[in-house]
Amino acid sequence: MPPEYVDEELEALRRRKLLELQRRIAEAEQAERARQEAEMRKQAVLRVILTPEARMRLNNLKMVKPELAEQLELQLIQLAQAGRLPVPLTDEQLKAILAQLHSKRREITIRRI
Repeated sequence: MPPEYVDEELEALRRRKLLELQRRIAEAEQAERARQEAEMRKQAVLRVILTPEARMRLNNLKMVKPELAEQLELQLIQLAQAGRLPVPLTDEQLKAILAQLHSKRREITIRRI
């Protein structure tokens, strides 16, 4: 093989890898933008359905238990959209919901035989 052919082949390979890397970066940026937009929409809905005190409690919960807070946010949004949630939801009502969730999670017991 002549050295020029190897150089051309190597350069073509480099170009393909660069294009692939640029495509992946663009997809990652697009996915991040979509995630941020979805989060902004979710926060806007939560501002409507929760009082400021309830939102603050939910944000505090998010710092301690992010998975639980995320699930709770989605459930609250779904319930509000279905008309099954009083709007705006007060801090006391949110505390009652959290207490119900907490009691359900603690009912699991393990018995040794």
